[in-house]
Amino acid sequence: MGRLIALLLAEIAAMMAVLAGLLFGGAGTLAWPSGWAYLSLYLAASLGVSLWLAKADPALLEERLKSAYQKDQKPWDRVFMTLVIIVYAGWTALMGLDARRLGWSHVPVWAQGLGAVLIVLSYLGVAWVFATNSFAAPVIKLQAERGQTVIDTGPYAVVRHPMYAFALWQFVGGPLMLGSWWGLAIAPLALAGLALRTLGEERMLRAELPGYDDYARRVRWRYAPGIW
Repeated sequence: MGRLIALLLAEIAAMMAVLAGLLFGGAGTLAWPSGWAYLSLYLAASLGVSLWLAKADPALLEERLKSAYQKDQKPWDRVFMTLVIIVYAGWTALMGLDARRLGWSHVPVWAQGLGAVLIVLSYLGVAWVFATNSFAAPVIKLQAERGQTVIDTGPYAVVRHPMYAFALWQFVGGPLMLGSWWGLAIAPLALAGLALRTLGEERMLRAELPGYDDYARRVRWRYAPGIW
């Protein structure tokens, strides 16, 4: 457990450093209250969910702390993860550039507050997914060594990919909290990318995970009932 916590803290510290560099590098100044508020919320939410997971399901936390590139991962997902890293970095820097350095966007305070609420709800939703599904790995692969099975309880009784559905709220909440309409304009791109990954993941699950076809027939919707 000590090793796992140390690894967790090191990863969060590295992510915070990168995120701060991108945000404030784009902003061109450290005098950006919304940027500091966003970083503080990100740190508190990440630490809170991760430390809870260390106690509730250390095997899942260890799985999620692995590299974004793994030997059992589908090759196309390695390409996807590379694109995600590039786009996410550009998106984060763009929000600093837009909201602070150039001042293109003017987001009202109430909308920034709504963004913070959406981020918190997103993390709570992700924690619900973790509490339900011990196989919620960050990469696309079948976890045969961990005895992966179909999960059909909790949020999975409503939609087939609740992790992606809750994560999308951050692509709305983040730009709002930081005050960037241009950042919010990237949200449809994030949705399109996740949708493509979802379709690829489902092809793998239907082919390799026993019982997934039956589950998909019972639970029709991927992200939102009545929509998709």
